[in-house]
Amino acid sequence: MLIEACLPKPCSRLRRNSSRARWFAAALQQPAVSLPSYNVVQKYGGSSVRDAARMREVAQIVCRDPAVLPCVVLSAMGKTTNNLLAAGEAALGCKSTEVERLTPLAAIRDLHLSTCAELELPAADVAEVAALLQQLEQLLTGVSLMQELTARTSANLVSFGERLSTRIFAAFLRSQGVAATQKDAFEFLVSTDVFGDGDILPQSYSNAEVALAEPHGAVAVVTGFLARGVASGAITTLGRGGSDLTATVLGRALGVPEVQVYKDVDGVLTADPRLVTGAVSVPFLTYDEATELAYFGAQVLHPQAMQPAISALTELHVRVLNSYNLASPGTLITRQRDMSDTLLTSVVRKANVTLLDIVSTRSLGQIGFLARVFEVMSQNQISVDVVATSEVSVSLTLDPSKLWSKPIVDTELEFLQAAFAKFATVSVSKRNAVISLIGNVQRSNEILERTFRVFGREAIPVKMISQGASKVNISLLVDDKHGDAAVRALHQEFWGGH
Repeated sequence: MLIEACLPKPCSRLRRNSSRARWFAAALQQPAVSLPSYNVVQKYGGSSVRDAARMREVAQIVCRDPAVLPCVVLSAMGKTTNNLLAAGEAALGCKSTEVERLTPLAAIRDLHLSTCAELELPAADVAEVAALLQQLEQLLTGVSLMQELTARTSANLVSFGERLSTRIFAAFLRSQGVAATQKDAFEFLVSTDVFGDGDILPQSYSNAEVALAEPHGAVAVVTGFLARGVASGAITTLGRGGSDLTATVLGRALGVPEVQVYKDVDGVLTADPRLVTGAVSVPFLTYDEATELAYFGAQVLHPQAMQPAISALTELHVRVLNSYNLASPGTLITRQRDMSDTLLTSVVRKANVTLLDIVSTRSLGQIGFLARVFEVMSQNQISVDVVATSEVSVSLTLDPSKLWSKPIVDTELEFLQAAFAKFATVSVSKRNAVISLIGNVQRSNEILERTFRVFGREAIPVKMISQGASKVNISLLVDDKHGDAAVRALHQEFWGGH
């Protein structure tokens, strides 16, 4: 790839200041230099590409270093995924002749076509976007006619967000003189046939390496969040935030040293900034810390995003950056780090948690009790969050993101209780919150002493406590009504501020 191919032409409409303009002019006078294959994967979330202005800003980031050839992963624009889901629900309640006038569909159409117009895309690229929008309308018409919206159809439906955003962005780069090609991830990533929350399968890595081999050095613009079911061959999704996972899968497949995940916050924070105004960026994390944070409530990364890095043969760094604040160093996530001076890294909350207390009805020392408990959970396809055990009892929480659809939760819990009734009694407690303390569990005595002092002062009772096998997480269960106060009080204790 030539430097000229990576940068906008002199007549580029990409916004730049005068110093950048001088740098750009000088770069074009340099001899042609061939760049290596991709040396970074960059992922941009929906807020980073929410409109035409943001797409211009992201293009500046993508092209700012002439020595770097990025593979770019994009989420859907802004609230498009929510609008797609809303359009599907609305299609169930309207006549097929009314689909084209559905408010969510109109919002999707207006956003993408107006973005094309603002970016002044060539007519052929606008026609491709319009054709996708027409396919979307046809799919919604089918939902209306059949009066059915399955998980498989929903996955297909929400795929249009990333398919649209990547086509628009790749077209914009090309219009500015940057060699760019659009790729649908479901053409090479393979997942389990769980349409709303698929798991990436191993063959995806070799598939991606082949699919993204680019002899001409073009920037690849890849859909996040999407794969194809191994048995069904249908489009699947990787769950909310799944574009992070797409990025790390591609990072491992392409052998790059770093994956950059661009968000709208300054990296991973010490607490949810919506709860704690004094939350600050964490400069360094390990893979284990990042995984625990994501799984137990931090919404900066997908819970499975670290798995490709963990299993990579070479070190794959993941850096979380702010596309709105490029001056921020963000958070660097590595396999290991020096924890000697670390007490706590972050405190996170997972709300709306259900607790099951399961007690054996047999004598002390019953063989196979725990095995039977988890067999029941497996048969009902229920993900368990936090576990605390004794010889004849177990307390566990259910991951709210993995629960059944809300209208039938009570019924399904009754099925669970009936299954356990053969060998145990079960009590159910709803509306709890898991408060997770991520940090150096080697100093757990100090962490717990200060934590319980805070909870005693705030009159917050603890129902359950568990230390994760990763040795970086202590989880405590409290009433949901105390969740916000618990996070604020703990952040004040360990970091100061409110």
